[in-house]
Amino acid sequence: MLDIRTKTSLSEIVSYPLGESLEEIKQKYHLQAVRKMSDNENVYGCSEQVKEAIINNSHSLYLYPDGTTAMLKNKLAEHYKIDKNHILIGNGSEEIIRLLTRAYINQNDEAIMADITFPRYDTNVRIEGGTCIKVPLSNGKHDLETMHAKINKHTKMVFICNPNNPTGTITGKQQLLSFIDEIPKQTLIVLDEAYYEYVASDNYLQSVPLLKHYPNLIILRTFSKIYGIAGLRIGYGLMNEEIIKEINKVKDVFNVNHLAQSAALAALNDQSFVQQCARKNKAEIEYVSEKLTEWDISFFPSETNFLYIYSQLPLSAKLIENGLVVRQMKYNGFNDALRITLGKREDNEAFLAVVKEMI
Repeated sequence: MLDIRTKTSLSEIVSYPLGESLEEIKQKYHLQAVRKMSDNENVYGCSEQVKEAIINNSHSLYLYPDGTTAMLKNKLAEHYKIDKNHILIGNGSEEIIRLLTRAYINQNDEAIMADITFPRYDTNVRIEGGTCIKVPLSNGKHDLETMHAKINKHTKMVFICNPNNPTGTITGKQQLLSFIDEIPKQTLIVLDEAYYEYVASDNYLQSVPLLKHYPNLIILRTFSKIYGIAGLRIGYGLMNEEIIKEINKVKDVFNVNHLAQSAALAALNDQSFVQQCARKNKAEIEYVSEKLTEWDISFFPSETNFLYIYSQLPLSAKLIENGLVVRQMKYNGFNDALRITLGKREDNEAFLAVVKEMI
């Protein structure tokens, strides 16, 4: 046994559950094929312009990437009509979460978050010796009133995942705006908007214009979801330039590779692809939601490309036996809860067929 101790903060942290590989699942259940509906990837892939950009930029792989990510910052600044100095590019938006906690969380600082939300907030806060204050969701949504009541002199960050992963729900725009306005200036507000481009509701807060009014506001977005380039790991944060200066002290020099930067530039150029994916996804969300409602299967209304379903039926086990890989999760009071990524129509019909058989 290795007698070398890790940081004390790691003692209660478990690795992120990646699950079995598709090949392992095929062998275990004697399946010829499986449908992967577990990781919220864009089933429609990425723009053809992205593929062309990767090929055209593959000749310079022997060079280090641009550590300043200048071209992508300029493009994002143009896209959002903000100053490029308010943009930070990361190896996925998850890296920016890690950098934020590394730069700002001290031993015994507190961070407030929902109890059922993206788990990497919790992990990264605790790695730095911070304390996570978890507030139960209310009907699948952030309980902002209780979260605000938990703020004290030790609160360094508040995380709001909007839309929330894994429930897919959004927080109403007026409610969220009032919450942001009431947060003390010494507390960072981290709005994780990874699924922003999927949202169709009019009751969603457009957060980018708020940056000029709230210097403690941080907005996280990504190219991993609707843009369809999760495999290249690239995301970004929009925030006050003073925060970026501090994060740059703890950021790796070449944290975003050359092909990822080129692909993200091309992806931003093809907004028609993004809009097309959003329309297709909306149609599938409505189709599956209508069937589940008809069959009295409980789920939260979603503004994303996934649904969070909870039931007394052992749905997860039955789905995987039939070659549908979903993300099994916990929800108080129910035997089974799962998050399913919406696929193409044939995938969704396969999913619904298994559910119908069970009921």
